[in-house]
This record gives sequence, structure tokens and C-alpha cells, in this order.
Amino acid sequence: MAKGVWIVAEQRDGALRKVSFELASTARKLADQLGDEVGAVLLGAGVEAMAAELGKYGVDKVFVADNPALEPYTTGAHATAVAKAVKENDPAILLLGATAQGKDLSAALVGKLATGMATDCTDVKIADGKLLAVRPMYAGKCFGEVVVSGTPQMASLRPNVFPIVENAKAGAVVKFDPGLGEAKTKVLEVQKEAAGKIDVAEANIIVSGGRGMKGPEGYGILEELAKLLGAAVGASRAAVDAGWRPQSDQVGQTGKVVSPNLYIACGISGAIQHLAGMSSSKYIVAINKDAEAPIFAKADYGVVDDLFKVVPALTGEVKKLLA
Repeated sequence: MAKGVWIVAEQRDGALRKVSFELASTARKLADQLGDEVGAVLLGAGVEAMAAELGKYGVDKVFVADNPALEPYTTGAHATAVAKAVKENDPAILLLGATAQGKDLSAALVGKLATGMATDCTDVKIADGKLLAVRPMYAGKCFGEVVVSGTPQMASLRPNVFPIVENAKAGAVVKFDPGLGEAKTKVLEVQKEAAGKIDVAEANIIVSGGRGMKGPEGYGILEELAKLLGAAVGASRAAVDAGWRPQSDQVGQTGKVVSPNLYIACGISGAIQHLAGMSSSKYIVAINKDAEAPIFAKADYGVVDDLFKVVPALTGEVKKLLA
């Protein structure tokens, strides 16, 4: 009989990503309701030492495949390894992050495990002994409750939505052979972001710009404000398509779905696709000279004025507060 709540931990460059702790904390809460243990799958090269860190957030056992072929991430190798661990241990629930890597991996796992999955969930709970997942639908216009009939019951959790709670458990290491055959994919080069750049998917504060920035040079004022706030810089699809910002900065239905504590939208009109990617932010501030822009319907605070006057003024006030 399937038993246990498992997560797939994410790590990059020798460090666990924030979403791993969100997953672990959520899994612990679910497992306590079921009276089960929490397991985590951790893949990569030289990753065994990270197991203890997962234990701090409620993980009882960490299933570790430490293999050079698992670094850097490739879909085939990681899906093969996770599927093998799951089939050998039969957990009832399997949670992943709704990150770029998590979305890629989960799609492959659903096929390998012949089960179903609820994606981009903003809440999960136990109902009648099964996982009940809540996810936004129709670009955030409503929420649906999803129950997966297969095993394991899979769900991907939206980053920055679920709280991180310390709950020390053993974090005992269980090593396993990932069962990798000949590699079908070879990574030739990894192009890394600038050192210190904050990923919009994990940021607590995002300063985002759209078509109203008028060009790539306009983002200088957003970069300055973001640096003061410890924020990430985001962009609308229009700005990315114009080549003003890299695709990794794109927020929206076809970019990254974000849930920061504060989202500052500068020169963004508020197309439905963009709103779908940031409407779950705790507070939204909109700066736009068009008083009829749809973004104001979602904003908690709005400024109708030229962003090239407002943002520098805001930056100046932040500097005074930090002085």
C-alpha cells in the first residue's frame, strides 16, 4: 500500500533552492495529518551533505543519488532517477516545485509513473485520506479543486506561496542507484546569470517594467530601485519580445508565475496573460500614466503619472529611509 509524502528537492550550484524548503515544510504538514513520514529525493554530484539541511524542515529520509551524470540537470537522467526511487518505495504523494525545472521534470515523471498531477497549486490539504490540491484556472479567474486518482498523487506547488517552517527531523540519508543507462542528452555549455542576480520566481520583491519603459536603457531606473530594495527586476512579455530584457525575467502566463510580497509594475498595462502570472502577489503597486490601464483593477496602490518621474522620486525616498 502506498505510504508517505515525498518531495523532489531542487539544488543548484551546490545549494538547495528556497522552493525545496517550502516543499519540505508543506510535506511535513500533510504527513502529520496522515501519520506518515516525509521523504525527499535529492539528485546531483556531491549533494549528500545537503540532506541534513532538509532534515531541519521536517524530512525524515533523504533518498540520495550522488552521481556526476546527474549534474547539471537534464530531463532524462533526473526523471529516470526519481521514477526509480518512487517505484521502489511507493510513496502516496509526490510534490515538486512549479519552477522551470520542476515543470519540466514533472511532465516526464507523469508519463513514467502513469499517474495524474495537479499543477501550479496554491494550496494542498488532506481530505478523506487523499491529497486535495487547489489551483488557479482560466488565468486566475477562478480556483479548482483537484484530486488525483492514481499513485503517487502528484502536485507541483507555486513558489513563494507556501510558508517555510522549521521542524527538525532525522534527515537520514538513504543512498540509491539512479539506474542511469547511456546518456541521451549531453549539456555542452551552461550560461549563468550575472552573479548575485535574484531569480524573479523566488524574489520577495519584484520591480517589473513593460512597454512603457520605452527601451532597454529605461530599465536603469528600475535596476537602481531594485538594488536598494533587494528586489528582482521583472519584465512583461512585450518588453522581452522587443529584446529589452532576457526571457528569464519574463513574468506572466508564458513566462514565470510569481507570488512576491510586493510587486511594483512600471509601465505595464496589465494584459490578462501578465496578470495571470503575478495576481497572487501579496501587494501590487502600479505606476502608469494611463488611468484606464487594466493593471489598476488588480493593484492595491496605483500612481497615475509618468513612471520616469515617479520611479526616481520613489528611489530617492527609499534612499532617505535607508540612510
